[in-house]
Amino acid sequence: MPKKNQPLNLEDIAERAGVSRSTVSRVINNEPYVSQKTRMKVEQVIEEVGFTPNPVARMLVTQKTRIIGVVIPHTLDDVFDDPFYFPTLLQGVAETTNANDYGMLLWLGQSDEDEARFHRRVLQNRLMDGLILVSIRVNDPWIEQLLESDIPFTMVERPRQFEEHVSYVGLDNVQAAQMAVKHLIGLGYQRIGTITGALDNYDALDRLDGYKIALENAGRDVDETLIADGDFRYQSGYDAMQYLLSQGVDAVFAASDRMAMGALQALQEADLRVPDDVALVGFDDLPGALRSKPPLTTIHQPIRQKGARAAEILLNLIEGEITAPQQVILPTKLVVRQSCGGAD
Repeated sequence: MPKKNQPLNLEDIAERAGVSRSTVSRVINNEPYVSQKTRMKVEQVIEEVGFTPNPVARMLVTQKTRIIGVVIPHTLDDVFDDPFYFPTLLQGVAETTNANDYGMLLWLGQSDEDEARFHRRVLQNRLMDGLILVSIRVNDPWIEQLLESDIPFTMVERPRQFEEHVSYVGLDNVQAAQMAVKHLIGLGYQRIGTITGALDNYDALDRLDGYKIALENAGRDVDETLIADGDFRYQSGYDAMQYLLSQGVDAVFAASDRMAMGALQALQEADLRVPDDVALVGFDDLPGALRSKPPLTTIHQPIRQKGARAAEILLNLIEGEITAPQQVILPTKLVVRQSCGGAD
């Protein structure tokens, strides 16, 4: 029996349950070849004494840490410029990891750190069983490096390279952007501009493609002077709208709600009415979209669900429940409010 105040170990649990130490180990690690009756007896003893397995010993046996990494290769300022998107996505990841007794390690980039060094720090860290990649840049070597390694990973966007080899959870951003622009076309707007996201981002490229396809499907030419570069952040939306006003737009599709909010400020400072003078549509359906004046028409995407599903797929890969890449496209919908003049 253990001394007073000394933690219990597997031998103690085995003695109390009347089984071998190896049987207790198999029960704790959820391994087969243990009868249901024996498993229940061991689990009852574990619950009665409040036994918690030594995580280091468990790691040595299972070769797993029960920790996943989430890589967002952007600076802290960039990540939390939007106080809702990334926190909500991470909440979804955390819900899945917590429910499955996993931990989460967050990796953020630093403006003064060499990109290759950041990659090495993450990939050479042995504390993680797998990775979730979030908002990685186009042509970033993350995907290729991970495919060459034995590290399970998933992505929170649809990649344009190696798509068939990668597990991901994303949106049909092309179709969603088409839906937004088609709505503006249907309301009769003629000079429809767009504020793009950062064009080294997969989602931003797809949303720009959707904008162009919607115009072409309506028999309209794509006017490159009505395309303003943004980077998903508030200030870029403000700056881009000032440029688009000089081009005589009567409607704008912004590739994120944060940019749409910045664009709205620029319109208000120019004493222009929304939607009477310029209509505005965003993307994300953040809480601020409903509170803005006027409330913002936008594309709704299930942000928390994206994180939760990406984590679910990763845990299944880690635990061998699946081996083939899994691709999940979540639904989006157009939420019509007052900023485009199409609300009831």
